[in-house]
Amino acid sequence: MSIHIVALGNEGDAFHQDNRPSGLIRTYLGRSPLVSGDESSLLLNATSTVARPVFTEYQASAFGNVKLVVHDCPVWDIFDSDWYTSRNLIGGADIIVIKYNVNDKFSFHEVKDNYIPVIKRALNSVPVIIAAVGTRQNELPCTCPLCTSDRGSCVSTTEGIQLAKELGATYLELHSLDDFYIGKYFGGVLEYFMIQALNQKTSEKMKKRKMNSSFHGIRPPQLEQPEKMPVLKAEASHYNSDLNNLLFCCQCVDVVFYHPDLKEVVEAHKIVLCAVSHVFMLLFNVKSPTEIQDSSIIRTTQDLFAINRDTAFPGASQESSGNPPLRVVVKDALFCSCLSDILRFIYSGAFQWEELEEDIRKKLKDSGDVSNVIEKVKCILKTPGKINCLRNCKTYQSRKPLWFYNTSLRFFLNKPMLADVVFEIQGTTVPAHRAILVARCEVMAAMFNGNYMEAKSVLIPVYGVSKETFLSFLEYLYTDSCCPAGIFQAMCLLICAEMYQVSRLQHICELFIITQLQSLPSRELAAMNLDIVDLLKKAKFHHSDCLSTWLLHFIATNYLIFSQKPEFQDLSVEERSFVEKHRWPSNMYLKQLAEYRKYIHSRKCRCLVM
Repeated sequence: MSIHIVALGNEGDAFHQDNRPSGLIRTYLGRSPLVSGDESSLLLNATSTVARPVFTEYQASAFGNVKLVVHDCPVWDIFDSDWYTSRNLIGGADIIVIKYNVNDKFSFHEVKDNYIPVIKRALNSVPVIIAAVGTRQNELPCTCPLCTSDRGSCVSTTEGIQLAKELGATYLELHSLDDFYIGKYFGGVLEYFMIQALNQKTSEKMKKRKMNSSFHGIRPPQLEQPEKMPVLKAEASHYNSDLNNLLFCCQCVDVVFYHPDLKEVVEAHKIVLCAVSHVFMLLFNVKSPTEIQDSSIIRTTQDLFAINRDTAFPGASQESSGNPPLRVVVKDALFCSCLSDILRFIYSGAFQWEELEEDIRKKLKDSGDVSNVIEKVKCILKTPGKINCLRNCKTYQSRKPLWFYNTSLRFFLNKPMLADVVFEIQGTTVPAHRAILVARCEVMAAMFNGNYMEAKSVLIPVYGVSKETFLSFLEYLYTDSCCPAGIFQAMCLLICAEMYQVSRLQHICELFIITQLQSLPSRELAAMNLDIVDLLKKAKFHHSDCLSTWLLHFIATNYLIFSQKPEFQDLSVEERSFVEKHRWPSNMYLKQLAEYRKYIHSRKCRCLVM
């Protein structure tokens, strides 16, 4: 393989004191470490007496075994004298180098007026390098008329760049022909284009060989790509809105806040408040003062709230005798007047400080009162034993929303603290909190608020679900996340989610199963004991359409593995038809492969090499 470079133009010889030919091309060929060849072998036609008198021809080896042929024509008159040869050489060039001396305006105009029009006509996506050689002698910072006239004898950078733009060429300025400018600067660009030319020639050679190669006999079959698997779209979380709506629906209320004059202000839920604040944990006896060990939290609780268990309390006679809400009197009148806004702030995630401050400012005109209430809210959200990190509300809000519940509610999962319902599963009990269940699951909301036995019962039996699966289900309701132990556990959780109509949990389980199956290598997939057909039937029975469609494609894509398993026969006629239609590799490919193997091992096949 060879690379053909054509160099045009005269760059002068001002940088060498001896009489050797020392132009840009000759200097590069003699110094580049990628080019091999001694001084005597580089110059084949320097005297212009053989073959092509128009050009000086150099030959060398580049990159070890690539033949490098360079034709250099410094004078236009010689170039124009044999137009046929010149045109053919330019037409067959892989790289064209145009060179001139920056202190010789004549050489520049010779390039611009004579060579460039010829190159434009013959140019066909060939890379061009324009090399401006030399240091400008009269390029002074002075702007007087005398200096301006002297500067006219130099070729400016702007003129060179404009010429490069006309050709779409790479413009280089070589201030001297030393190792840096020749080896690294000019040589680096030239060698880049040489590599590009080699890659292009190799690609064209492979294409030509492929087209011209005549394979007499049976061609090897081409294995097509398997069909793309269906893409599952995850359902967006509505965890925030579920708990935020709990404040407005007034279901499962177990605490009522009162004004100091005993006027009812707002209803709430202990479990949500305790998930956010240790003040409420202390107030509702979830934690003792010795467990909290923070005097500021204890002082805030005592200063702001007081529990009223007086039977003579106004409205106490109208409360249900079963389990009436706890009555809490807010001692601070200003704080109490903003309590509805504060609770809305807490239920929405306790991070929208600017909105809270704006709501409080609308009710309290005095800025001092506003600051006082905000400080009390910060004390309520304080972590025991730590300096209040909520002093700068804007810094706190600049973080992503801190939703306390998905981490703090885990503290109450399967714990008897504040529990108001107990599930009986496989002979064991699991405590839970109606408020969370009602907010997160519509089926349980209807069950606890309708005319059902569960609405009035504390102990509720659960059938058809294991304790581990139901605990994973509750974990999702409390934290909006779950992590099944495996594919079987994920399928059981999907069935439980379908039973209680929690669609997003179904999607999470589907995605988990798909991710686990996709990660299995073929050898492990063939050896595993999981019944994929049984998984498909369960997905269909429990209305998991996305998973069932994906599993059918998965069986078809891994046809050679699953067709050897006994459960493959359990597919229905419709499912079998789908798998056979979309199987990979296809039946046609396997037949062609068998014929090709038979041909290769027959006597008709001859080794082309031996």
